[in-house]
Amino acid sequence: MLSERTGKRISSPVQDYVLFDLETTGTSCRTDEVVEISAVKVAGGIVTEEFTTLVNPGMPIPFYASAVNGITDDMVAGSPCFEKAFADFLRFAGDAILVGHNIIRFDLQFLYRDAEKYWGKTVGNDFVDTLEIARAYLPQLHHHTLGDLATHYGISTAGAHRALNDCQMNQQVYEHLKQEMEHPSDAAKAVRRCPRCGNVLKRRSGKFGEFWGCASYPDCKYTANI
Repeated sequence: MLSERTGKRISSPVQDYVLFDLETTGTSCRTDEVVEISAVKVAGGIVTEEFTTLVNPGMPIPFYASAVNGITDDMVAGSPCFEKAFADFLRFAGDAILVGHNIIRFDLQFLYRDAEKYWGKTVGNDFVDTLEIARAYLPQLHHHTLGDLATHYGISTAGAHRALNDCQMNQQVYEHLKQEMEHPSDAAKAVRRCPRCGNVLKRRSGKFGEFWGCASYPDCKYTANI
């Protein structure tokens, strides 16, 4: 939903939500554009509806982006612009909690930017980032990409890097992660968490020595002495 302020981070399990994913022309929310947006609506942990559309970004899709997601200029030639696709997505999502993987650093930044550009507002939905949850509750894993988590849980990664396939994969991952949150392992219990936002605290170094800093920095600036 459009709002005057962004939503807040949710660190507890949610049963009803909209999980979304973007594919883009690159990794910069300053210069790149969306080429696909997909979402699944979930009620009680079960997918009830799907939304997906390719997007004409109004610029050539770089080769390196197509090499990752398989989306080419020819495929998006007749697709809607992102203003239309974004409006359709907002109607689909309503005021639901948004869930996604690495959305705080990536996907939400594109949505915030373009909501401001098109309508002079932002996206006010609260949100859950499964990357943050995975880092907190699966500290034994060396990497926490969506593919790594799917492999960890025995979920197929076929069709990865197309938005709807990633949504379907991530929805299954999130349902597993909720079980981790409800029944944390000893390793997860030992992880230090930020009392403000619930994300992981990491050892950092400053001019006065080491300290605990929130992994959500700069969004959350909590620190603690070691």
